[in-house]
Amino acid sequence: MFKSLIEKLRKPSKPEFAPPAPDEPFAAIGDVHGRLDLLEELLAKLPADLRVICVGDYVDRGPSSVNTLRFLMARPEILSLKGNHEDMLVGFLDNPEEKGPRWLRNGGLQTLADIGITGLNEMTRGMKLREARNEMKTAMGDDLVAWLRALPVLHETGNVAVLHAGADPSEPIASAPEKTLIWGHRDFLQTPRRDGIWVVHGHTIVDAPSAEDGRIALDTGAYATGRLTAGIVADGEVRFIST
Repeated sequence: MFKSLIEKLRKPSKPEFAPPAPDEPFAAIGDVHGRLDLLEELLAKLPADLRVICVGDYVDRGPSSVNTLRFLMARPEILSLKGNHEDMLVGFLDNPEEKGPRWLRNGGLQTLADIGITGLNEMTRGMKLREARNEMKTAMGDDLVAWLRALPVLHETGNVAVLHAGADPSEPIASAPEKTLIWGHRDFLQTPRRDGIWVVHGHTIVDAPSAEDGRIALDTGAYATGRLTAGIVADGEVRFIST
């Protein structure tokens, strides 16, 4: 009994979070991954006057990656954040031989096929990657490439932060490196923050969306499940809508 009491005293207390309190209500949409059909369906379910933020990963794995980018570029009222798959695509455009293989292994082949670039596989190297990059840039066009490069990685409002993957729970989110926000941090899902900030994120597929321990998880694996999810965050509440 004495030993269990000591262990209990040593165990850090679980932080308590005040309810989410954004400066204005908004809807955050999880990872789209080329499912433009689901994105349009979900947007039609949201209140017309509600601010919409997409948490990234618009490309790869699904059938309409480039058209999803074009759709979002044409909708500047939607705040589109950068995900790690956009980061991999930019890396491929900048340095196809070094960055291309990783992207191809993680859905890049589907994105290339989406615009008619075929004949590659996960083992493709060298000149074929450079040729595919050149075709990709031509098919996307300068405006879309520039828009992709300029995507922000973070939106903060009240006691809520919206980002793609995660953040170091021991450090201020505002000073987090871009790489951490779009690729994640090893402690993010295990250790609650102690600054009272709720983090809205995608990146990690969950069976059902959730809002607990200061994390609002939205990635319901749309490309595989057909369920694209939005979290509506208002003063004191979070509710979810899915396709």
